Amino acid sequence: MYLVFLLYALFSSVFIICKIALEYSQPLFLVGSRMLVAGVLIIAYQLWRNPKGFSLNFKILSLAFFNIYLTNVCEVWGLNYLSPAKTCLIYSLSPFVAAAFSFILFSEKLSSKKWFGLLVGFLGFLPILLSKSSAEELTGSLWGFSWAELAVCVAAISNVYGWIILRQLVKEHDYSPLTANGLSMFFGGSLALAHSYLVEDWNPFPVTEYIPLIECSILLLLVSNFICYNLYGFLLKRYTATFMSFAGLTTPLFAAFFAWLYFGEIVSMPFYLSLAIISIGLTLFYQEELRESGVVVDNPPIAA
Repeated sequence: MYLVFLLYALFSSVFIICKIALEYSQPLFLVGSRMLVAGVLIIAYQLWRNPKGFSLNFKILSLAFFNIYLTNVCEVWGLNYLSPAKTCLIYSLSPFVAAAFSFILFSEKLSSKKWFGLLVGFLGFLPILLSKSSAEELTGSLWGFSWAELAVCVAAISNVYGWIILRQLVKEHDYSPLTANGLSMFFGGSLALAHSYLVEDWNPFPVTEYIPLIECSILLLLVSNFICYNLYGFLLKRYTATFMSFAGLTTPLFAAFFAWLYFGEIVSMPFYLSLAIISIGLTLFYQEELRESGVVVDNPPIAA
């Protein structure tokens, strides 16, 4: 069980490391350089394993745009103005967005209880979205929501859509997840760097201190790209995806703790109110999902 909480503690630490890295680099360059390096390393490894190479599919470019470029650029730009805890909490939109995509794209029928759970969950984001810091107010607003908040919402939506594209590439086009991710990181990172070159201050690079940035980038590669996703795959063999989704609600709490520990940030009451309402919405939704599949809700599998 402790590995589950270790996983989400590590996931939350990614937001902290990114926040620190933004002290030494501009957002687009941070995304582009990290993703391009990760993509080159993965592609080189795949070519070493399979010298025959691999074919390119148009969906790879879609994956690169949505899952790498748009997701990470919006997330990191928003994180530049938001607290790690708030950014992490907004990312909890993902399960609700996934359910909405299932309804829209795959015509999956949702019961009235599931719709109610989704409604409660979406309403749960209002307290945290309506509370503003002075930093995020600098970005301007639309319909009462700051552009920083909206950017992270776009990141969460784009991330879910990217996973749908990845699944199609793996199931319908016989790509391995590693190859698809490596290619998408290469193209998405290249796009982010091109965007950075157009709008950020390259003199000679949009970096204030190189050594701390390199340290943060290496740490992000190790924690996010290697440890977290492999550990998540391992834990899915022992626990249900539903249980893992519920356990994922600890991620904003870990982010709040680490932000307090490192930055001295104090989390406001709207954060906890939103987290509580979102938890209720998820509970209502997944109770119905488990009832429909005949699984007992109160008995998540225990690791051997």
